[in-house]
Amino acid sequence: MSELLAAAKINLALVVGPVRPDGKHEVTTVLQRVGLGDRVALAPASTLRVDGFAGDTLVTRALQLVGEAAGVEPAWAVRIEKRIPVAAGLGGGSTDAAAALRLANERLDEPLSADALRTLAGSLGADVPFFLAEGPQLGEGDGSELTPVELRQDFVVLLLLPDGATKASTAVVYAEFDGRGVASGYGDRRRSLLAALAAGDLAGFPANDLSSSPLAQELLALGAFRADVTGAGPVVYGLFEDPGDAGRAEAAVRAHGRVWIVPPAW
Repeated sequence: MSELLAAAKINLALVVGPVRPDGKHEVTTVLQRVGLGDRVALAPASTLRVDGFAGDTLVTRALQLVGEAAGVEPAWAVRIEKRIPVAAGLGGGSTDAAAALRLANERLDEPLSADALRTLAGSLGADVPFFLAEGPQLGEGDGSELTPVELRQDFVVLLLLPDGATKASTAVVYAEFDGRGVASGYGDRRRSLLAALAAGDLAGFPANDLSSSPLAQELLALGAFRADVTGAGPVVYGLFEDPGDAGRAEAAVRAHGRVWIVPPAW
């Protein structure tokens, strides 16, 4: 049996534009792994089986795609140890799927190329290719067109999952965004993000276009130099230069929900 740690991600920025011809929205996002992750283990088996997460669909589909692409039966047993909250904006399903792609590919007599694996990842979802890449990435197009970026990593990340918060469906989140009529300002917001990225100014990144939370303002007041919602939420993150400040912030906000303090991850 082989296994991987499947790290979560946060969107350090998420700028959303109009609907593309393919029905997806144009986005510009900055993706960063963090030190909270699931463990995904894979072993040969007589049939395809995924244990540990009853709601899985992505890992199963990822393994089916590897089998189809390689011309083999996807006879693998996978065990997932979930630590990343489900439907929280942290990419838990996507990172598990990427780990399964890697593990299954390693088991093939003739492994698929990196390009072929990225193509499979892209068919599973816009976030999945990111988890096959290394380091922070700028995501463009539908979010899956990736460019490596150099970002400071001298901070700790506080993650807060508010009690009782639930994530609306992707369709609902984007319909609400469309209803606000702000897509026309996408170009300006994108330029603002790219300028801040070029300057290495994480604090200057524009706010998340899809979701907001008053808890982000609370984290800023508690010493975070950047705070926002990740993805479509509901997890809120704060970046702290001083781990002591992060610890004090954790004590102040833990009444709001589950809290983790983790390092950035590569």
